[in-house]
Amino acid sequence: MKPLVYKKAKRVRHQAPVRMRLHVTKGDTVQVISGDDKGKRGAVLRVHPKTGRVTVQGVNIIKRHQRQTQTAEAGIIEREAPIHMSNVMHLCPKCQSGVRVTMKRDSLGKRERYCARCGEAIPRVR
Repeated sequence: MKPLVYKKAKRVRHQAPVRMRLHVTKGDTVQVISGDDKGKRGAVLRVHPKTGRVTVQGVNIIKRHQRQTQTAEAGIIEREAPIHMSNVMHLCPKCQSGVRVTMKRDSLGKRERYCARCGEAIPRVR
């Protein structure tokens, strides 16, 4: 016999955000490979691991109307908006083009990033 009243499924209100593993870090030079800004190059200003996005200097410029406050004036300001990490590639210092990155161990045992095309090491910017 079927029950007269069905129980509702319990709704999960706050799910823990999944942190994505990003292939770029703050300070890396990248090239945009798709979208309106395709072909543009710039440094990564900020990394958003929870959403899988990166903010690149001079890419995806948006305009925002800002209200006047005690510290800032009113007006239209332009700033960079984040783009998805899949739309950027590392810029190899030797090839000067967007490349994939491979990880290898150096002589000291540290993990080092290398250009998959020419084998040149891609330094980490601190």
